[in-house]
Amino acid sequence: MTSYTAVPFRRGLLSISAAAVAWGVGGAVAALLLRTSGLGPVAVSCWRFAVAALCLALLPSGNSGNSGNSGNTRHSRNGAPTARRAAVLTGIGLAVSQCAYFGSVRYAGLGLGTLITIGAGPVLTSLGGHLLLGERLTGRALAAIGLALGGLTLLVAAPAAGPRPALGVALAVLAGAGHSGLTLWARGGGSARASTGAFTTGLVCLLPLAAVQGVLPSAGEPALTGGALLFLGTVPTLFAYRWYFAGLTAVPGATAAVLVLLEPATAAVIGVLFLGEPLTAGLLAGSALLLAAIAALARG
Repeated sequence: MTSYTAVPFRRGLLSISAAAVAWGVGGAVAALLLRTSGLGPVAVSCWRFAVAALCLALLPSGNSGNSGNSGNTRHSRNGAPTARRAAVLTGIGLAVSQCAYFGSVRYAGLGLGTLITIGAGPVLTSLGGHLLLGERLTGRALAAIGLALGGLTLLVAAPAAGPRPALGVALAVLAGAGHSGLTLWARGGGSARASTGAFTTGLVCLLPLAAVQGVLPSAGEPALTGGALLFLGTVPTLFAYRWYFAGLTAVPGATAAVLVLLEPATAAVIGVLFLGEPLTAGLLAGSALLLAAIAALARG
């Protein structure tokens, strides 16, 4: 059974928490782009991967994520295909989950779309980790999952802010399943990482659909749109996924799944304060339960 020492475990908690907050802010930026730029969910996702891949390619260590076992010449023959396969699988998973997530934000609103996307995480990831990876479900973890599900139930009951809630909910479930699959694969030693190859794969997968939908912004202020796309491709994409995959090396999947609930809490607050989404008693109570779940895991 996997053991976790105190210092790496705390660093892992911090890394995953930072990634979750960055994703919550990124969802708000994407919601703003979808409202003002004329871009659709696929096009926004396409730009997100393009910016991340370009930034990594321009960095001196930009190709390190694709090198496989670069320091071991005995395995270099098998290492390169393995690294390429990992990059392709990670890129496909990211493309599906992120494109579906932005679609859920557009059709169900930032708060509800984010909540349902991440809400499936604690259940799917913890059960998958237990069944597939042999990770033990402790009493504290089960209690935290219960609190998280109670909070999400209250949050999902809040009024939807989007025009097509049913479609948004379906896309959110698809996004949550894709994210949980990536988490389990990374926890199981699948070499999931935020590499140039992964983001390029995501870009290639989405580009044909984005070309049909429209790749270039058709409305809004060009400088603001460009700045928002640059932010979206760096902080909540390039940096956040690196933080997340690094944290998974020290944090069990069930714990990571609940920590990621910081994302919908962040998104809900931003949606209320800046995007005009409704504030309800259920939103406040649900957010409090999510934070209690996170606190329970952090003490573990």
